[in-house]
Amino acid sequence: MIVLSQYIFFIFEINWYFCSRFKNFQSSIISNTTMSKKNKNKQDQFENVEQALSASEAFIEKYQKEIMYTVIGIAVLVMVFLAVSNYIVKPRSATAAHEMYKAQQYFERDSFQLALQGDDFEAIGLEAISSKYRFTASGNLAKAYAGIAHYNLGNYEDAIHYLSAYDGSDNYLAATTIGLIGDCYIQLDQTAKSIKYFMKAAGFDNEVAAPIFLKKAAIALEATGDTKKALKNFME
Repeated sequence: MIVLSQYIFFIFEINWYFCSRFKNFQSSIISNTTMSKKNKNKQDQFENVEQALSASEAFIEKYQKEIMYTVIGIAVLVMVFLAVSNYIVKPRSATAAHEMYKAQQYFERDSFQLALQGDDFEAIGLEAISSKYRFTASGNLAKAYAGIAHYNLGNYEDAIHYLSAYDGSDNYLAATTIGLIGDCYIQLDQTAKSIKYFMKAAGFDNEVAAPIFLKKAAIALEATGDTKKALKNFME
């Protein structure tokens, strides 16, 4: 019995030994296979990169003249833009600002005709500034001033022309010019059109101008018989 038990134990140990060795061998094979796959993936990635670089080199070599002309063209455009900005736009902006200053002096003294047309000495006037320097900030501002000046002179059609041409980002002046177009239409007995501009002017984020134009819109609405909307505007 002892011999048999020892024999069985011996057989068990041999089986355990070979099983362990087989598992280790199997793990080694799996590990080597995984490493081989990783190495192959890396190799494939390198090959893909090399292929992409080769394709890029071939493209550049094929179209090198076109690429060179494009780069030169862009460089020339940048140089032209800088030259125009530094040697044309900036000097014209400075000249326009100087002309605007002279016109504003007449405007502030209520000399609206001189502000618009200029004098016989040095001021060229708001109308000329808005046309001659139309691509400058002062040229744009001159349109608003010209519109206001024409309104004060009773030239309502001309006022609408200049006020409509003004394109400003300042909330107060933008609201004022649009609202003044509404006033022009009131003077021209076109009340329905005036309401549109009063409401648009009231829509600007301006705590000072908005209530004024809402009230003007309400008065115009009341004149057209739309008392319901007029009351709503008065309450706002």
